[in-house]
Amino acid sequence: MSDLFTALKNKLSGQQVKIVFPEGLDERILAAAGRLAQEKLLTPVIIGHNEEVYQKASQLQVELEGAEIVDPASDGRLDELVQSFVERRKGKATEEEARNILMDENYFGTMLVYKGYAEGLVSGAAHSTADTVRPALQIIKTKQGVQKTSGVFIMVRGEEKYVFADCAINIAPDSNDLAEIAIESAKTAEMFDIEPRIAMLSFSTKGSAKSPETEKVAEALRIAKERAPGLAIDGEFQFDAAFVPAVAKKKAPDSIIQGDANVFIFPGLEAGNIGYKIAQRLGNFEAVGPILQGLNAPVNDLSRGCSEEDVYKLALITAAQSLK
Repeated sequence: MSDLFTALKNKLSGQQVKIVFPEGLDERILAAAGRLAQEKLLTPVIIGHNEEVYQKASQLQVELEGAEIVDPASDGRLDELVQSFVERRKGKATEEEARNILMDENYFGTMLVYKGYAEGLVSGAAHSTADTVRPALQIIKTKQGVQKTSGVFIMVRGEEKYVFADCAINIAPDSNDLAEIAIESAKTAEMFDIEPRIAMLSFSTKGSAKSPETEKVAEALRIAKERAPGLAIDGEFQFDAAFVPAVAKKKAPDSIIQGDANVFIFPGLEAGNIGYKIAQRLGNFEAVGPILQGLNAPVNDLSRGCSEEDVYKLALITAAQSLK
C-alpha cells in the first residue's frame, strides 16, 4: 500500500493541485487537510466560516498554513458562480434560487471545481453519497461519450493491485453501461500503474450457460471491443477462469486473458459490492475507494465512518485523477 501512495505523491510533486473539502468543521477533514498542506502535496481548499474553521483547527492542534479557507457567504466570486450555475442548469434555477443553493457547501465547492478554481473535491464524511454526487452530476457532468459515472475500488494486498468495478453506483447496468465501465476502469487502472487486463465477469465462462444475464455480459464485451479495440479484454468469465491460469487453460484456452486479469467488471452492483467486501474481509485486501470515474473533473465520496487516513488517501487519489 505504501508503494501505491508513494507513486501518487511522486506524480503530484510540484503540480500545485487544489482539492476542495466542503466539510470544513469535521475533525477528520481538518486533520487530513492540515497534513496535506504541511507536506505540500496539494493545496486544501476548506469550505467554512474563517473564524470557526481556525478555532476548530486550534482545538485539534492542526496547522492550516498553506490551506485556503473559503466562506461561501462572503466570497468575492459568489456573483460569478451564481451566474454560471444559472447558465449551467439551463433555466432550472433562478438567480435567487441559485444564490440559496450555493450556500450549500457541496454545491459551492463543486462550482469552484467547475470554474477551474480547484481541480477536484472530496466530501462525504458528514454527508450522504447523494449529497456529494448530485451536485457533481448536475454541474460537472460526465465526460463526452460517457453516459454514467461509476465507482471502482483498488484492491491492494502487498504487491498485488486489482481494480473492481462497479461496486458503488450503478445497481443494474445494461450492456452499454458495462462496456463503458470497463473502458473507464482501464483508464483508472493506468493511473495506478496497472496495465489493464480486463475480465467481464458472470456465472458463465464463454457460453457455458445461456441466459439474459450472460448474454448481457457477452454483448457488453462486444461493445467494449468495438469502442476501444486496443484493450486487453475478454469474457464472459467466471472469476476462477479470469484469475487462475490452470482454470483458464481448461475453460477458455483461446482467450487473451489466461488467468492474469487485473481489472474485474462485475455484472451488477450486488455482485460487485459483495465481491469487494469478501476480498477485503476474507482475503485481507485493503479496499481503496470508492473512486468515481467518468466525470469531467474528479469528485469523490467518503464513507461517513471514514478515518483521517481515509480522507488523506482519497484526497491524494482525487488530485492524481485531475492530472492529464
